[in-house]
Amino acid sequence: MPIERIDSADDPRLADYRNLTDVALRRVLEPAGGLYIAESAKVIARAIGAGHRVRSALVQEKWIADVAPYVTDAPVYVVSDAVAEDVTGYAIHRGALAAMHRPEMRSAADVVAGARTVLVLEDIVDHTNVGAAFRAAAGLGVDAVLVTPRCADPLYRRSVRVSMGTVFQVPWTRLPAWGRADAPSGSGILHDAGLHVAALALADDAVPLDVFAASRPDRVALLLGAEGDGLSRRALAAADTIVTIPMAGGVDSLNVAAAAAVALWALR
Repeated sequence: MPIERIDSADDPRLADYRNLTDVALRRVLEPAGGLYIAESAKVIARAIGAGHRVRSALVQEKWIADVAPYVTDAPVYVVSDAVAEDVTGYAIHRGALAAMHRPEMRSAADVVAGARTVLVLEDIVDHTNVGAAFRAAAGLGVDAVLVTPRCADPLYRRSVRVSMGTVFQVPWTRLPAWGRADAPSGSGILHDAGLHVAALALADDAVPLDVFAASRPDRVALLLGAEGDGLSRRALAAADTIVTIPMAGGVDSLNVAAAAAVALWALR
């Protein structure tokens, strides 16, 4: 593990970590370097275990031993607490950061081939909800996750952190298109793979979740939509069944990540 101690926040070796807001990281680094940031030794270990490559790690002295078992070939930049905060713009409490190379995205058809339960996230823009949905997917036996082109990035730091690194555990990819007439339909990919498409939504003709789960098709793709607006009309039209979670107390629906957990538990 090559260790390099750095005393200045202006050191060019720290460019991947400097002011690393999610938006800036995606805009500046992703097209050229294909990078994302993994935060904490546990998340770094899970990323490496999934076959992702480390470009470098950034740690304070007291955390070197935590990353030593995982980061063996890439440089480890050791900095003081003050330098770490100056570089990143926030206090690092989880011990380590690593700049990771993004893996090449697999095709949606490849990811869902043979899958019995697939979770599809349509245009969910909140990174916390995306991460929480992945955690539910991993814990409740989902075989694959698909995200639409406008869905938040599962590899953003907050998504990865909230998921507890399970974004590396469940096979996933981004659909090439969704709801566009001039491109292959995401729902078409699901149907071509032999999946029954179940849209979780409010509708007068919706089937209660417990009824649907009692006789679930062998292979199901569960669609969940954006916070507030829910699934698009095109997604609802493409669904084989519209499913709803029966609610009480005058509440019409759950947060999207909570709804994913409830529905996936029922379908497990």
